[in-house]
Amino acid sequence: MERRDWSVKALKELIYIDSLDSSLKADSLVRWHKKYLEENNIEDFDLELEDLKYLQELFFKNINFLKNHKEESRLELIKMKKMKRFLEH
Repeated sequence: MERRDWSVKALKELIYIDSLDSSLKADSLVRWHKKYLEENNIEDFDLELEDLKYLQELFFKNINFLKNHKEESRLELIKMKKMKRFLEH
């Protein structure tokens, strides 16, 4: 039962995180990963099939979000570096 409760809590947190705006979402996803997957495996989740499919959907959706967020952050950093060089001269 403890593993089931842990799994349901993880799913609920991921659902909530998915509703956040971009800046909070990225940081929250990293914390979620550390909390639930750093010392555990995805196989450790004890959910009904429907909930497991939803967890999978959210998991991959948010992986794609993080990839896009990383790229946007990288481009923004490049822009800021160019602006800094421009202002220094």
